Amino acid sequence: MADLIKNPVDSIKPEIEARTSPKTEERETEMAPPAAGSSIHRSGSRPQLDLSGAAIQGNFEERDPTILLPNQSDDISHLALDIGGSLIKLVYFSRHENKSAEDKRKRSMKQRFGISNGNRRSYPILGGRLHFVKFETAKINECLDFIKSKQLHCGGMVARCWPTDALSNENVLVKATGGGAYKFADLFKDRLGVSLDKEDEMDCLVAGANFLLKAIRHEAFTHMEGQKEFVQIDQNDLFPYLLVNIGSGVSMIKVDGDGKFERVSGTNVGGGTYWGLGKLLTQCKSFDELLELSQRGDNRTIDMLVGDIYGGMDYSKIGLSASTIASSFGKTISENKELEDYRPEDISLSLLRMISYNIGQIAYLNALRFGLKRIFFGGFFIRGHAYTMDTISFAVQFWSKGDAKAMFLRHEGFLGALGAFMSYEKHGLDDVMVHQLVERFPMGAPYVGGKIHGPPLGDLNEKISWMEKFVQKGTEIIAPVPMTPPGTTGLGGFEVPLSRGDTLRSDASSLNVGVLHLVPTLDVFPLLADSKMYEPNTIDLSDHGELELWLTVLSDHLPDLVDKAVASEGGTDDAKRRGDAFSRAFSAHLARLMEEPAAYGKLGLANLLELREECLREFQFNDAYRSIKQRENEASLAVLPDLLMELDSMSEEDRLFTLIEGVLAANIFDWGSRACVDLYHKGTIIEIYRMSRKKMQRPWRVDDFDMFKERMLGSSGKKPPPHKRALLFVDNSGADIVLGMLPLARELLRRGTEVVLVANSLPALNDVTAMELPDIVAEAAKNCDILRRAAEAGGLLVDAMINVQESSKEELPSVPLMVVENGCGSPCIDLRQVSSEVAAAAKDADLVILEGMGRAIHTNFNAKFKCDALKLAMVKNQRLAEKLLKGNIYDCVCRFEPAS
Repeated sequence: MADLIKNPVDSIKPEIEARTSPKTEERETEMAPPAAGSSIHRSGSRPQLDLSGAAIQGNFEERDPTILLPNQSDDISHLALDIGGSLIKLVYFSRHENKSAEDKRKRSMKQRFGISNGNRRSYPILGGRLHFVKFETAKINECLDFIKSKQLHCGGMVARCWPTDALSNENVLVKATGGGAYKFADLFKDRLGVSLDKEDEMDCLVAGANFLLKAIRHEAFTHMEGQKEFVQIDQNDLFPYLLVNIGSGVSMIKVDGDGKFERVSGTNVGGGTYWGLGKLLTQCKSFDELLELSQRGDNRTIDMLVGDIYGGMDYSKIGLSASTIASSFGKTISENKELEDYRPEDISLSLLRMISYNIGQIAYLNALRFGLKRIFFGGFFIRGHAYTMDTISFAVQFWSKGDAKAMFLRHEGFLGALGAFMSYEKHGLDDVMVHQLVERFPMGAPYVGGKIHGPPLGDLNEKISWMEKFVQKGTEIIAPVPMTPPGTTGLGGFEVPLSRGDTLRSDASSLNVGVLHLVPTLDVFPLLADSKMYEPNTIDLSDHGELELWLTVLSDHLPDLVDKAVASEGGTDDAKRRGDAFSRAFSAHLARLMEEPAAYGKLGLANLLELREECLREFQFNDAYRSIKQRENEASLAVLPDLLMELDSMSEEDRLFTLIEGVLAANIFDWGSRACVDLYHKGTIIEIYRMSRKKMQRPWRVDDFDMFKERMLGSSGKKPPPHKRALLFVDNSGADIVLGMLPLARELLRRGTEVVLVANSLPALNDVTAMELPDIVAEAAKNCDILRRAAEAGGLLVDAMINVQESSKEELPSVPLMVVENGCGSPCIDLRQVSSEVAAAAKDADLVILEGMGRAIHTNFNAKFKCDALKLAMVKNQRLAEKLLKGNIYDCVCRFEPAS
């Protein structure tokens, strides 16, 4: 496990290779008779896997097992392409090279909870990442260079990892779709020695859409009046739906299931019509330029409105407002003007509305015809352009009288490439569940808002140098890719859009596509009362004021965090350089989210805090608070024996109260809170802990202690049975875990309850990790027989050297104390994505204790469970205390909820 922290090489490899700004992709969509679709072709050309000697291996970034195939000698393609007229879309899969064998504790836990290293599938899902990259078709050689540099046509393995004869590309087939799969087949053969295995475009389009809608939690969204709202699609209720692909023309596809679809309609008035007429009427040179013009247009100078016909009045009898377009371009009939008398901006907007309204109306009528509830729009015409989406949405809402909504897809530009990837016979994605995918946004993500940016990045040092050049030029960095001032050219030679509108901005409205991490061992927490209704985030960041507050909080905390991160790496010049790059990168993320809150999908506080931790890891700061945690653990462990002695002298009722009070008091230690950071300058950890306990007075802001006490101790002389197993989701290192949660765990063990300590898989602020806990428990066990026997029973002392006398043979066997990792590296936790260890441990649990502001308040405050649940936290943020609890900073929460 230690290697996971010390060798994070793979975690900072660039997630993208940026390229130059695209022109427009041109995909011909002909008006053809409707034809029934068939199941997507699964090519058998892919080399078969040699599973002999297969072993489960860990890795740094994902924390979860990847399957290593040591005897695999064939090339396994992890690449698929969609080669259009203007753009090449590439989807590739990368595995992790840094592997670390599991430790004895993890193997012991897996055996205890019945977690098998085997896989139910005949073909294993490989843990790794799906990358999405775009290139201009006109610069196809850059795409070929990229594929070659990463050895993607050889299964993504660098030459030094494989025998020379294994790198021969003879008979290697790479899946491809789009017209370019035919046009450039010889070029791929000459340059890379591979053959392109062509897949049907519509097959790929539907397969890609089905995968995204089933596997990505917030893939679909609506867009009305500039506002995005993400839609959660129940994969069990996905089909049937209408997929409207707007290329040069428009195809409307009724999708009834995987591999079951039919093209039911279409129109020849599509993106090609807009671009063609726009080019003739405005002299624009590109599709993007035409869209830019529309943002500054006023269609009222060209379109005839209902109000123009009825003297500025509505036609209320039939429900038409005065602003409704009665006739596109109709006003030009009665005006004595030539083409040059009209503004190109107004012409572009009028064209955009005419075509978008037409497509929206035809789409709705087809949905009505087949009784379809959902309509998804995609294709290069959309391009994340706010006004285009608004116009289509308005048309669907208008003609359906509000009964239907237009929906769009975040990854819509990659449907074909992703579908081609899935056409491999054994691609490993068929059964991927939504909880097994995590999307992350490193600096230099594949592309920003449908636009490609450069230059390509080779490693972390190159990424930092790239950022420093922008800083030297005085250019603002807008995450995840630096943007240059209007009218200039960026370092990679990309063109910047000519202008921006004052209201709807195409760049601000666009959504970013990150890197999809496939984590096969993530699972849904089985004790959630209703996982479909579960929402982890307590705070609604769709409220702009709330979002601005939290972005400011994170920004204000940034200098202190950078200082800690640099110090954790010895304060070297390299660490300072990386610290500066991290600061600029994370500030850029915050600026991007302030400009476009939906840029990275649906945003919650948990996502925001995890983004910070991922950004730290991206710049090789794997544990910024390492030395602070060690120091606080040592100080707390030194006084633990006295605390335990004091607790043992109390009555059962007093001891339970003191234990809960101690957890709340110890939770004050949180380096993520500005108020708490200030406290650290006023006293030692023990002094602050004692002060915190003295100031605590009941009733607490949320005070269910008496209810919890009754469940634990009973009433009227009736003592209830102890809980069978308790899961304790722990928070901070130091006093929080040592003087708060460990004594509480000890009390549960004393009562005969199995205890599972659930801690972070990766560091986040000063949170304790699952890797650190066994050593802390071993040290605490030196002075406590209860902890020692439980730790031995739970396999925590397998490797620990503790200075206590050996247990006598007469000692009764103890219930176990165990440690499992939660599957994440954030101060918060989304219980829809926990480790398989946690999910397995939960099966026999009847008590869940969530401790800390991140896990019990920022997230999961409103979560309901099938078992008893106790939420304990001290509030260390004044705004949160006021808004959520109508209280003040340092108020306490003790919320007990019996099994539902």
